[in-house]
Amino acid sequence: MPNGARNKALQDQKAAARLARYQKILCPEFPPFLKKYLDLKILARLKGIGLLCGTDWTPLFHNRFYYSRYDHSLNCALIVWNWTRDKKKTLSALFHDVSTPAFSHVIDFKNGDALTQESTEDKNAAMILADKDLAAALAQDGLSANDVCDYHKFSICDNEVPQLSADRLEYMFPSGAALEGWFSLRAVKRFYGDLFVAKDERGRDEFSFKTKKNALDYFRCILKIGYFLQRNKDKIAMELMARVVDAAIKCGALREEELWLLSEREIIQRWDALLRGTEDEEKNHSQDQKLAAPSSQKTDFLRLYKTYRTMKKVRGSAAPLDGYFCVQLAVKRRWINPLVGSRRICDVSPRAQKERDCFLAYNDTPYACVKLAKL
Repeated sequence: MPNGARNKALQDQKAAARLARYQKILCPEFPPFLKKYLDLKILARLKGIGLLCGTDWTPLFHNRFYYSRYDHSLNCALIVWNWTRDKKKTLSALFHDVSTPAFSHVIDFKNGDALTQESTEDKNAAMILADKDLAAALAQDGLSANDVCDYHKFSICDNEVPQLSADRLEYMFPSGAALEGWFSLRAVKRFYGDLFVAKDERGRDEFSFKTKKNALDYFRCILKIGYFLQRNKDKIAMELMARVVDAAIKCGALREEELWLLSEREIIQRWDALLRGTEDEEKNHSQDQKLAAPSSQKTDFLRLYKTYRTMKKVRGSAAPLDGYFCVQLAVKRRWINPLVGSRRICDVSPRAQKERDCFLAYNDTPYACVKLAKL
């Protein structure tokens, strides 16, 4: 086996072992009834969709490991089962992301929904209700698709920012670990072991911390992720890939429905081949053997895509820069104000309140810019 393949295999083994240890923390005993759902096409498709919104495919980011929407969905379900032993709520969590397209929330940016990032969720219930294989599996558990098609109705599964739900709890752990190593398995075990299910201000189920120290430490870890997602680096990665997808659809390099049919790797491989083909044409043809110029739409797509695949620096600016791809936009602020006992950490800790206010007031430079690649 070549060294590259051997190293990849070792990395995959380490990632699988880490994932198994993580799942043991979330739910020490895997619920047997879940197994029949895991290979259903509606769920298995998510193995090819990354949690981190396309950033696995640009050198601007150095994600420590790949984590899929399938991993997120399964681990969300394990959290809910661990705390509720309720099949309806657990399966609602398991299938809550089945409508996620390739590159995840990038498509919300493409749709002009950077602030709420919910534009693709409308498909979720329809996909669950239409799936016959899922309906047959649910029938074995005495459930129907209507029972599990809306996880929003279960507050332990989902609630409003800045509350703490299974969905938010789960995606923050691997996001922080993969982006900057903010959550080790030891930290996950410490925070998760300090939780219990309490009642929020409106009497609904919500996770709460038993101790103020753990609540405050967790709150601060989440703010680190929140700042990361507010900075220009993340904004430009999301918006540039959104423009890449839009340009690919316009020039025929991708059909919109393929966002729900292909894995991210399959799409990237197709686009890489198109980019290589264009560059090879430039090398292999002399001045008197030029091919017909590619369409302007294809050229726009390839230039944006090459920029995404090669960019390594982001430049902040007060105004757009010539020769750069520049964006200025407000995005969703992701943060958590967890309960400690029956009160919010920002209500019992002046330090947390001050740190929250700083975060909510934070803005990076007006424009994020990256140098456009040359074809």
